[in-house]
Amino acid sequence: MSEQSLPPAKLVAFWRDMHRIRAFERAAIYQSSLGKIYGALHSYEGEESCAVGVCAALERGDYVASTHRGHGHCLAVGARMDRMMAELFGRIDGYCKGKGGSLHIADVGAGMLGANGIVGAGYAIAAGAALTAKVSKNGRVAVVFFGDGAVTRGTFHEVMNMASLWKLPLLLVCENNGLAQYVHTTETMVFDRVASLAAAYKMPGINIDGNDIEAVYHEASKAVARARGGEGPTLLELRTQRFHGHSSGDPQVYRTKADVEVLRSKADPIALLEAKLLAAGQLDQRDELLAQVEAEVTEAVRFADASPYPGDEELTTDVYA
Repeated sequence: MSEQSLPPAKLVAFWRDMHRIRAFERAAIYQSSLGKIYGALHSYEGEESCAVGVCAALERGDYVASTHRGHGHCLAVGARMDRMMAELFGRIDGYCKGKGGSLHIADVGAGMLGANGIVGAGYAIAAGAALTAKVSKNGRVAVVFFGDGAVTRGTFHEVMNMASLWKLPLLLVCENNGLAQYVHTTETMVFDRVASLAAAYKMPGINIDGNDIEAVYHEASKAVARARGGEGPTLLELRTQRFHGHSSGDPQVYRTKADVEVLRSKADPIALLEAKLLAAGQLDQRDELLAQVEAEVTEAVRFADASPYPGDEELTTDVYA
């Protein structure tokens, strides 16, 4: 349970922001089924409270490095839904001119340093941004999101050590959904909790119910304040779950439909927050807010459909090697 209740208006905003992510993901899956989106999609549905809770603790100008499952992070940090959808469609008005697709959306202006198809690639990017913040004394904080499957990458340990040694303003956020692609984490890690690794690197390690968005926001806020105050990094482990497969082509032979239904009925972060708000009589505008979200998604699809494909002249632009 959360240590302190947040103002109703803030909780309603969290609820709306989580719905925006879910609606975007569902629309993307549908558009993919129509053949309008190429390549695999990695749905964030079920983990929305992690992105919204953490990013709500940030300030404008802070940095975020994302993962292959990055749509939720992008939306939570302030990226435009229409330009994101255009990127998925491979269109010129997308954030990367249609050349990055789902796995590589970046909006540097909003602080989104990029989603990434390489497991664990965000560690070094976020550490570099945190080092920049420290050296330039610009007061910014960097956040790197990663899954439990990325904890066994060498860069995780390199960055944990360096960030602690140099007291970098870095927040490391493990979205632990219990699955490293198709394998349960009990088969990939010898430790029970990712957060327990923080002690070896002399930084706080906090294990949180990632479905409790108030708890996520409170702990992220404390970690961000600690980083911004020059006290160094924090490792947050958010216990969460994904409702879809690893990607759009995943047959999910490692779990049953019944398993997923149990997760949906007991661990849906949106439903949990909605129940709390309704019980307190704080969600009178529910239908109006949902209609706004659906209208935004509809406009995003229209925008993407109307955007042209990049021309041949774009083939060699934005190439640095």
